[in-house]
Amino acid sequence: MEASGENKGLLGSRVSRRELLQAGAVAIGAASVGLMACAEEEEVAKGTVQPSPALPTTRPSVSGTPVGTGSVRELAEKLWTGEITTYEHHPWTAVGDIEEIADRTIFYRSFGNVTAFDTDAGLVLIDTGAFLNQAQTHEAIRRWSKSRLDTAVYTHGHVDHVFGVPPFAEEAKERGWQPPRVVGHEAVAARFDRYKLTAGYNTIINNRQFGAAIEWPTSYTYPDTTYDKSMVLTSGDVSFELYHARGETDDHTWVWVPQRKVLCSGDLIIWAVPNAGNPQKVQRYCAEWAEALRKMASLNAEVLSPGHGIIVVGQDRVRQILLDTAEFLQSLHDQTVALMNEGATLDAIVHTVKPPAHLKDRPFLQPVYDEPEYIVRNVWRLYGGWYDFNPSHLKPAPEAEQAVEIAAFAGGVSVLMERARSLMEQGNLRLGCHVIEWAAAAEPDNRKVHELRAEIYGTRVSHETATMTKGIFGFAERESRAKAGG
Repeated sequence: MEASGENKGLLGSRVSRRELLQAGAVAIGAASVGLMACAEEEEVAKGTVQPSPALPTTRPSVSGTPVGTGSVRELAEKLWTGEITTYEHHPWTAVGDIEEIADRTIFYRSFGNVTAFDTDAGLVLIDTGAFLNQAQTHEAIRRWSKSRLDTAVYTHGHVDHVFGVPPFAEEAKERGWQPPRVVGHEAVAARFDRYKLTAGYNTIINNRQFGAAIEWPTSYTYPDTTYDKSMVLTSGDVSFELYHARGETDDHTWVWVPQRKVLCSGDLIIWAVPNAGNPQKVQRYCAEWAEALRKMASLNAEVLSPGHGIIVVGQDRVRQILLDTAEFLQSLHDQTVALMNEGATLDAIVHTVKPPAHLKDRPFLQPVYDEPEYIVRNVWRLYGGWYDFNPSHLKPAPEAEQAVEIAAFAGGVSVLMERARSLMEQGNLRLGCHVIEWAAAAEPDNRKVHELRAEIYGTRVSHETATMTKGIFGFAERESRAKAGG
C-alpha cells in the first residue's frame, strides 16, 4: 500500500536515579510481592509454558560497538520461568539496557522500550521513548550506532513512545542530513490534538495514576507519513510491514520485520494483564486486540519486542504469549457481551466475569498494571454506554446529599466511622471504602474522618497489585492525610 504524507521517499550503562523517580510507575508497580510461580520443569510437563530455547551467553558487536553480555535475555529467561516475577520486576522499570536481539538489531529496555534496526539507509526505530528520558534514549542509541536516523515508527501516540525524534532531527539539521521520516497510523494526529486540548486533565490523572509530579507535554512531533490499514516501509535493504489494530488505542500499529524475524508488538504485549481497562483513560478494544494477537502468532517470529517489559525469545514462546493473551482478552469480552445480552446489570457483570482459570499463573498475565474487572467495564462502555442499569444512577442526587441522608439513617457520621473501621479490621476493604466515603461526603471538613479515610486507603494500597489501582487509592490516602493536617 502506498504511504500517504508529505514526505516519502548504553552499552551496560544505566539511566539516572532521577529518571527512575520521574517514571513513577516503577516504584508503585514493583511494591507488591508474593506471586508464587511454578518452576519451568513442572510447567513444561503440563504443556503450559514452553521450554527454554538455546541462548548464547554472549552477543557479538554491532556497528563496531559491544552490546552487553546477555543481561536482557537472562532477565527474559528468569521472568518466563518464574525465577523473577513481574511483581518484583515491574514491566515499566526504566533500566536502560541495550542488547542485540537479531542481526544488526537491538532492544533498548526502558520505561517505554525502543527497538532499533541498522539498515543500509540508516537506522529505523520502532518507538522512540518517553518525554521523561528523551536525552538518555538518544545517548543510548548513539552509543550503539552513529548512523543517521532514517525512519521512526510510532506504534501509537502515548507519550512514553513518541518523544525520541527531536534530538535526532536536530542532529540531522546540524550535519546536513535528510531529516528522519516519522511514520504512524493516521489517527495519531488526532490523539496529539486531543492531548493538547486536555493537557490539564492528563496532568491530573497521570499524577494520580503514577504518584509522581508529571507535567503533561503540549508539543509533539507529528507523523509526516501515515497509513490506514497496512503498509510496507523500506529502509535500505530491509522491509517493515506495518499493520493497524485497535487495541489499547485506536491508533495502534504493530510491526513485522520478516528479514530479521523480529515482531514489534507495541503495547499490545506489555508483560502484564493487558492495559485494556484503565479507569482514567479513553476507550480500549478487546476483541480487535485479540484478533491482532492471533494474526501476529501466525508469523513464526523468533523474537517479540514488546512496548513494555522484556523480549520473548523463540517461536514457541512468542506464539504462547500472543495466543494466551488473545484468549485472556477474548474470554473477558465474550463473557461480558453474553451477560449484557441477557440483561445483566453492570454491577452483576463486574462481579461475575473472571479470566480463564488456566491462565491465572501465567508470568506474563499478572495484574501488575491493569485489572480484569476494569477491562470488563471497558467492554460495557464500548457497547452499552455509561448507564449501568441502576435507575437511581440515571439522574442521581448529589453525592453529598446522599451521604448526609445515609449518615442520618445510620445515627451520625461517628457511627459510619465505627462501621468503616470495623470493616477494615475484618478485611472487607471494598465495603469499608464505601462507608468511609459516605462519612467524608457528609462531613468533608472532619479531620477525624480524614484520618480514618487515609488509614483505610493506605491499608487498601498495601493489598493491591496493579499500578493504576495503587495510584488511585494512594492519591485518596494522600488527599485525606493533607486534609487531616498530617
